[in-house]
Amino acid sequence: MTHSPSGSTLAEAEAFLAAHPEIEAFDIVLTDANGIGRGKIIRRHELPGLYTGGRHLPVSILGLDICGEDVHETGLIWDQGDGDLRAWPIPGTLKPLHGTSPARGEVLMSMYHLDGAIMTSDPRHALQRQVDAMAAEGLHPAGAFELEFFLLDPKLDDHGRAQPAAAVLDGRRSLKTEVYSVDHLHGMEPLFSAIYAAAQAADIRAETVISEYAPGQYELTLHYRTDVMQAADDLIRLKRIVRLQARRFGVTACFMAKPIEDYAGSGMHFHVSMLDEAGRNVFAEAQEGQWTDTILHALGGLRQTMGEAMLVFAPHANSWRRFANQSYAPVSPSWGVNNRSVALRIPAGDLRARRIEHRPSGVDANPYLVAATVLAGIRHGLAHRIDPGPETTGNGYAGEDAGGQSGGAPAMPGDWREAIRAAQGSAFLKEALGEDMHRTFCAIKAAEYARVARTIADVDYDLYLHTV
Repeated sequence: MTHSPSGSTLAEAEAFLAAHPEIEAFDIVLTDANGIGRGKIIRRHELPGLYTGGRHLPVSILGLDICGEDVHETGLIWDQGDGDLRAWPIPGTLKPLHGTSPARGEVLMSMYHLDGAIMTSDPRHALQRQVDAMAAEGLHPAGAFELEFFLLDPKLDDHGRAQPAAAVLDGRRSLKTEVYSVDHLHGMEPLFSAIYAAAQAADIRAETVISEYAPGQYELTLHYRTDVMQAADDLIRLKRIVRLQARRFGVTACFMAKPIEDYAGSGMHFHVSMLDEAGRNVFAEAQEGQWTDTILHALGGLRQTMGEAMLVFAPHANSWRRFANQSYAPVSPSWGVNNRSVALRIPAGDLRARRIEHRPSGVDANPYLVAATVLAGIRHGLAHRIDPGPETTGNGYAGEDAGGQSGGAPAMPGDWREAIRAAQGSAFLKEALGEDMHRTFCAIKAAEYARVARTIADVDYDLYLHTV
């Protein structure tokens, strides 16, 4: 096959090479179920061939667990002889990488069968499927992700625990919760300047930086996109940028959901709204506070489906350590207005920018799968005109809502194992992700659960070695 099913063209590659004679190599990046970039580094002279013929990659690359081990239950390994499929460049994602020496570029890829049909265990295709379904219904999702993360010292502290990185400006280390401290940000200013420069080179509009609610924790916000796929691409690329630039400064960028036990974890809040064919925000009410049926039914669908979809939002063992009372992570499928104790928040602000902030996801989640699942939940609510139930006011961690049932919506799972079982049996999640992506994702998570379950953790020795 010589025609790119992704829509990429040789002209894009040729124009890029002409504009960037200094670039010697390119990272070609395919995102797997865990959000990990898999692929190769190719040389400059290979780029035109990537655009005219794609690149053969083994089908098993989409059936790997978090450690890069084959998960045979996905059906993507020996069931298919571990044959090659073809990855193609995603139009508009060919960009320079800032600060690399020798100079390199990057391009995101999507997987297709040899005949050009989409490979349905590719997470990006799962999101596109929901975007297309919404378009058929006359709606076009817009949104942005928030990126919370820790900057840690590469070395553990004297107790063997993660510790905040020292400031790259002067080596000063703070063990305080420097939440919203502007002066504290100054210590990391050289690193953040490099991150902003790299984001600009990649045409990513990274905006506000915040010192967050834990020692060494930060947040970067991204510009709101009228294209949700672009919003997910932004998040995938910004994580790679932060990780690369942090390494250049001798710092570890950590995207675990909960790296430090005594402090808040890191979320990946997804802000989403819906535009009609004329570009109007259908969530926006005519008079402030008089909610449209559209936003209420969207909230209802998200609440109704959240419990069975939590594995997408909290995909790892560590993810579940983030959910705790008064932790800024939700513990029930609640909704509210200008309230950070709920799972689904309508932020304050101009009603023309009315949106839902979906708060359950950790920063360790795959943004393509998160967005696909959220869009499917909204579609479910709109199709069935689901009532979201009463708004949570005040402390969402207190009272009836804290028990998880929250006004009739199914409760959130209590742990990772329960979430895996709920996802495996969920007809909704199978429709949201597509049958193949659902099978692949659930099989990978079950294999990872088995890996963790058979591992003897340090806490076992601490509690039981000399006691039982």
